[in-house]
Amino acid sequence: MNFVKTTRKPENPPDKAYYFIFSGNDILVEKVSDTLVTIPCIEQDAAEQMDLSDACVLGQYDHIFCYCAGVRPEKVPDRYELINLRSLSGRVETDFWSMAGYARQIHDWDMNFKFCGRCGARTTRAATEHSRVCKTCRLTSYPRISPAIITAVVKDHQILLARGVNFPNRKMFSVLAGFVEPGESLEDCVKREIFEEVGIRVKQIHYFNSQPWPFPDSLMIGFTAVYDSGALAIDENEILEAGWFKAGDLPVIPKRHTLAGELINWFVRGQR
Repeated sequence: MNFVKTTRKPENPPDKAYYFIFSGNDILVEKVSDTLVTIPCIEQDAAEQMDLSDACVLGQYDHIFCYCAGVRPEKVPDRYELINLRSLSGRVETDFWSMAGYARQIHDWDMNFKFCGRCGARTTRAATEHSRVCKTCRLTSYPRISPAIITAVVKDHQILLARGVNFPNRKMFSVLAGFVEPGESLEDCVKREIFEEVGIRVKQIHYFNSQPWPFPDSLMIGFTAVYDSGALAIDENEILEAGWFKAGDLPVIPKRHTLAGELINWFVRGQR
């Protein structure tokens, strides 16, 4: 990827820059076709007319500066539109999907840590790194990263899939995931989350892959595991439905570029 991260502002405002602009859970895009969109490369005057808030340098893509910022919906010009960040997946080039996730995490951190969590004083951005510093008590706040596990559990040529309460697509099934608790190893988190959510024990836990995930600030750490014991008993606060599925009879599942999709595809390949 041709993206180089930096926090240093250019000496002079660039004529054009890529802007990852957010409004709530939406991101501003420019339509390319009925199915494709792009992140706008905007002239300085156009950016000023949108009255962007909290613009923050992210880096350079192909030597063009990139920023994240916020916008009020009524300030969006007609040639652009706001779409849900999740729906950006598959509609934009892979590099820009990754950059959009990074931009969202930096933007959220910048918005959420304007005041010190220790003494309540206003914080300021550091010049040489992504951090916000309290000049009163000297507490430094960095972008938050929340580790979470996501696991493909297999049993007798079947994979465990579930529909989560908070899934945007109510028909979609996915592998189980959950946040790591303080003082907990990743493997212990796998065991706990799966037992809490569906009531079974697992064994043979192996690392698979990882993926940054900006919903809201996660680092997804993928594992595979094998069913050990127990009967499915779902936590209805977390799970709507769970079951065992064969490779040739899968429900609606996440796209392949997601870590969940990669784990399910790993299972399918192993059944051929």
